[in-house]
Amino acid sequence: MVTENELWELADRLWVAERERAPIPPLVRDHPGLGAAEAYAIQLHNIRRRGVPVVGHKVGLSSKAMQEMMGVDEPDYGHLLADMRLSEDEPVDVSRYCFPRVEIEVAFLLGDDLPGEDCTEEDVLAATEAFAPSIELIDSRITDWRISLADTIADNASSAGFVVGASRVPPQAVDPRGIAAVLRRGPDVVAAGRSDAVLGNPVTAVAWLARTVARFGVRLRAGHLILPGACARAVDVHAGDGFRAEFDGLGEVRLAFGEGR
Repeated sequence: MVTENELWELADRLWVAERERAPIPPLVRDHPGLGAAEAYAIQLHNIRRRGVPVVGHKVGLSSKAMQEMMGVDEPDYGHLLADMRLSEDEPVDVSRYCFPRVEIEVAFLLGDDLPGEDCTEEDVLAATEAFAPSIELIDSRITDWRISLADTIADNASSAGFVVGASRVPPQAVDPRGIAAVLRRGPDVVAAGRSDAVLGNPVTAVAWLARTVARFGVRLRAGHLILPGACARAVDVHAGDGFRAEFDGLGEVRLAFGEGR
């Protein structure tokens, strides 16, 4: 059993690790009994004290392969904040992060609020204003990505940033299960996959998210961005890298990385 004081001490560890770019050992090393509900409490505590508007949510562990690797049977989630938004036109300073990686995802832009505990896939499609191409920047404040489920949940599902391309495609114009995507570093393809890598259908992941966050009194609102999970494996990032993600029927999005001054 982890006490309330211990939870806030663990939250402080992650808070300092992110701000000082100083990775820490897994939280479960000292607290092997740390559960998912307690980890979500740590996540929410640190999100609230950042004092930055929530602009959406992300789903993690949404592929069967990742769930099997982590020994879980459902995804996890994290918050997307206004200060995590990145630009296609401005290189990202890699020194701001501990172990950055990028993933390609089909972004959902909500035009209406989603229902909570009873949310269905039909509700998701009805409320989605558009799909868009996106790259998520993930990072771990845990040394060398040696994470358990509780570690990544507490660490905001290893989220760090996101960029969304300019294209907007109505959900009825494309099959969300069959969107092929590739990620290029320069001219070279470094990852490739399809949107059905996400629970067979990324719409399923968004419906799961709406039902899950409702347990904590949270709703997915009109105007929110939802990242349902990666179409392909994550790729390590280094200074000087320039990435371009290309999605069949959705267009493309770019993200470049530079060295801090």
